[in-house]
Amino acid sequence: MIPQDTATADEAVPAVSAIRLFKSLRRADIVFFIVAVVISVDAITALGQGGPQGLIWTTILAVVFMIPNAMIFAESAAAFPQEGGPYTWVKRAFGGRWAGISSILYWVTNPIWLGGSLAFITEEAWSGFVFPIADGSWGDYLFKFLFIWVAIFVAVVSLRRGKVLLNIGAALKLIVLLVLVVTAVIYVISHGVARIDAGDFMPTAAGFLAIVPIALFAVTGFEAPSAASGEMLDAQRDTPIAIARGGVITGLAYVLPILAIVLMTPTKQLENAGVLPTIKSAFDIFGPAAGPLVAILAIFFTIGLLAQGAGWMVATDRIQAVASADGTFFNGFFGKFSERLGTPVRMNILSGVISTIFFVAAMTLVKGTAGNIFQVVLTCAVSTLLLSYLIIVPALIRLKVTRPDVPRPYRVPGGTAGFIVLASIQLFFVLVGSIGAVFPGVIEHLLGFTYSFEDEWGVSQLNYELFTVGTIAVVVIIGLIGYAAAGGVRRRVAAAETTPHAQTAQNRAE
Repeated sequence: MIPQDTATADEAVPAVSAIRLFKSLRRADIVFFIVAVVISVDAITALGQGGPQGLIWTTILAVVFMIPNAMIFAESAAAFPQEGGPYTWVKRAFGGRWAGISSILYWVTNPIWLGGSLAFITEEAWSGFVFPIADGSWGDYLFKFLFIWVAIFVAVVSLRRGKVLLNIGAALKLIVLLVLVVTAVIYVISHGVARIDAGDFMPTAAGFLAIVPIALFAVTGFEAPSAASGEMLDAQRDTPIAIARGGVITGLAYVLPILAIVLMTPTKQLENAGVLPTIKSAFDIFGPAAGPLVAILAIFFTIGLLAQGAGWMVATDRIQAVASADGTFFNGFFGKFSERLGTPVRMNILSGVISTIFFVAAMTLVKGTAGNIFQVVLTCAVSTLLLSYLIIVPALIRLKVTRPDVPRPYRVPGGTAGFIVLASIQLFFVLVGSIGAVFPGVIEHLLGFTYSFEDEWGVSQLNYELFTVGTIAVVVIIGLIGYAAAGGVRRRVAAAETTPHAQTAQNRAE
């Protein structure tokens, strides 16, 4: 067993040492955690609808973005295995204020996405393939409400129990994707591939810009389990290996299902393609049994999406709770971990409330200008996860350069230079993806492509930018206000940290 560098682990966020944590995550649990949060079935659907361009650019990004991304996080997570993960890395590198901003950008994406997007995707799959639910009915509201709060409940219970759903959901998700791939092989052998021009597989700039924000959002999250590093049995040894295994599974789980969708779906029908619709079309060979078989897979699909939402809540709520306990998010109220459960219950509840608010807003603001504006705000709010990497990745570079003394059980090939090169590649793609999400059309216009805001978003470019920039500004301002309001917490943490050191020095003098 590799000993943890305790002094290094405690120096960034001493408040963590006061939190009662229960170690329960084994190596296999970390792999399933990665599968649960990183593999996004709705992203597979969106990328599959991109046809050959979605397939080729997903494959390219898996090689040039996902693999380097996994490598730099594997090294950093093993070197600094402390509860709160990304928050503690940024604080070590740039201090509490920047850590507070990065953590709120990282965290706020997920409750908004859970209530404003994932609950709707899940209900659509359930209604379409298991049991129909009328849009806007009480059953529609109830299904989405329960989906949100079951995900929050999984985050609230002890990780020793919550990980069971994450593991089951991850496994069922892989079963659905495996069925899709096997079904595609059988279908192609029997019927041949859909008519596709070979030239469609030639990567184009337009194809890249169309899918890059979705693709980047889809393959990020390898650092998420590090939010619970303090609850791993051996974070330094297990994290790099788990990320390596999770990376291989993730790459295959994206590329092969997207390939299956492209090979089985005629070009004109790609707009309506998806994981379950593609399986359903191929399952027609089973006759009357096709419906029940697809329904079973849709239930698996639903549990997989539930585990994905819960997994992100487990990770991001811990990060934001550590930020609060450390004095960068208001008065420390949300930094309290349950003594009995070892989970940040107050932060979990806050996330549930935010998810519910966005769920209700998405249900009521569905038409006209208000609906278009809400979709803009929702898209921008969800994209803040990408923006957080513009702080997190430079922090990892700085730690690599300034902390050569820290033991690193896994090292990226090429030493410091290799690490910087891979991290710089990450920054380039994250920057392009962030511009595409926050300022769509800018890069397209620079490259001579046409882009209509009215057609894409139903609002003018000026209104779009006002709402996107305004949304990000609100999040950052909340982070800065939270930091300013937490001065008393920082002073208490500092006093608690210096008292033991002073006592130790006095004992040595005596």
